[in-house]
Amino acid sequence: MKILLIEDDDVLIAVLTKHLTDNHYIVDVVKDGEMGWTYGSTFEYDLIVLDIVLPKLDGIRLCQRFRAEGYTMPILLLTAQNASTAKVSGLDAGADDYVVKPFDVPELIARIRALLRRSNASSFPLLVWGDLLLNPSTCEVSYNNHPLTLTNKEYELLELLLRDSQHLLSADEILDRLWSSDEFPSEATVRSHIRRLRHKLVESGAPSDFIATVHGRGYYLKAPDKAPEMAIPQQIDSVTTNSLKLPNANSQDTQQKQYLEFLNQLWISNKPKSLEQLEVLFEAVSKLQSGDLDPQLQAQAQQTSHKLAGTLGTFGLMIAMQLASQLESLLQSQPLLKKQQLEVLEALVTSLHKSIENTHVIESAPIGTNTTISSSGLHLDHAQIEAKVMIVDDDVDCLRSLPKLLKPWGFKVTTLADPQDFWTVLQSVLPDVLVLDINMPQINGLEICQALRNNLEWQHLPILFLSVMTDANTQNLAFSVGADDYLCKPIVGIDLANRIHNRLQRVRAYQYK
Repeated sequence: MKILLIEDDDVLIAVLTKHLTDNHYIVDVVKDGEMGWTYGSTFEYDLIVLDIVLPKLDGIRLCQRFRAEGYTMPILLLTAQNASTAKVSGLDAGADDYVVKPFDVPELIARIRALLRRSNASSFPLLVWGDLLLNPSTCEVSYNNHPLTLTNKEYELLELLLRDSQHLLSADEILDRLWSSDEFPSEATVRSHIRRLRHKLVESGAPSDFIATVHGRGYYLKAPDKAPEMAIPQQIDSVTTNSLKLPNANSQDTQQKQYLEFLNQLWISNKPKSLEQLEVLFEAVSKLQSGDLDPQLQAQAQQTSHKLAGTLGTFGLMIAMQLASQLESLLQSQPLLKKQQLEVLEALVTSLHKSIENTHVIESAPIGTNTTISSSGLHLDHAQIEAKVMIVDDDVDCLRSLPKLLKPWGFKVTTLADPQDFWTVLQSVLPDVLVLDINMPQINGLEICQALRNNLEWQHLPILFLSVMTDANTQNLAFSVGADDYLCKPIVGIDLANRIHNRLQRVRAYQYK
């Protein structure tokens, strides 16, 4: 089956092309919306995978255009935008499904199979023609219970013959369906693949004319003695089931290692590009410092952050991806960014640069947003998402920015600027975690921490210090009065969220011992 991938992220193109071709799909790739329209309206595709943020014509408008012109092929949206409004817009535009980056590849392939099944009445879980069995879910084939080892193209050719078993397929039709638009094979290529496929079928016990030829017109599957009306699923015995079983754990481990090798090779070439993209963000910081950040550069920096988030998520670099996502969100500020946001912006760009620079090896394959690691890079259960965080700091700007930085993790944040109201607010909020500044008027954070540790009701409350004081003596003093953690300003949202998350995990692990 033939898929049109419309995506401008080179890393995601490489990853998706590999997985789709490994699953026996033919893939055409274009990098902007206008070219996507040209290909989609000119050639025949079984499905379109479409990003939302594209040059020239965005994915939403392109989807609307396809539907307005009467094109009915399934469209799957693939984007880093996880907001419900973006999903609604995409589905209202005529998309059939929506997957958020970073995605779980097996889930994506399963969604593609589901869309293709819905759009093609002959797309059944198991294709049967006499003694021939083909399982599209596992890409395994057997004849008379004997497994066949086929190349990708041989498999695609046999599946096409099965799905169109009631039709005579010409060489031109086969070329159009099984080869991408940038390949230029001849009819001799089709004859060669037919010959090799016949040979493997005969070796497994099939008759020599199992794939029949009508000279000058094309090819078809010869009806077996008891011919079904079409290739349909049937009840199969345990021997057949065993011949079509899923790959075992060892083969899955091998595939995982091979995919990691592929990702690491891709990272070698992409890491310098990612660092180069950061120059736009550093320029935005510099312009903001001088009060000269114009809307065009801000928009460019926002788009760069969006692309980086998608790319880094594809590699499974969840922390770096979240930093880029926070940058994108901050750069969406209208009107232009205010001076007080400079520290946060600068800290995010610096942290993102460090994260990319220090990533030398991709250690594990990416996991999608619907699996055990969320899009924020943290595994938060329901109780942790509902955790209440109380922040005490006399810096009003800090109290404004911290709830925004923690928003992606769903913490319930309460802020307090006047420490004299501390005990009243504490009893009212009953927080799960307390974040304290050190230098505050009337009463400082160290004194509050010490008082809590001497209070039987609150002595186990997790306490994190967040301060501009970076010297070792102050940090040692904070830990001596009972601090659980100490962070220095300016802070990146994901760093604070990680520390809060880790502290909550330890508290709950202690409670359930």
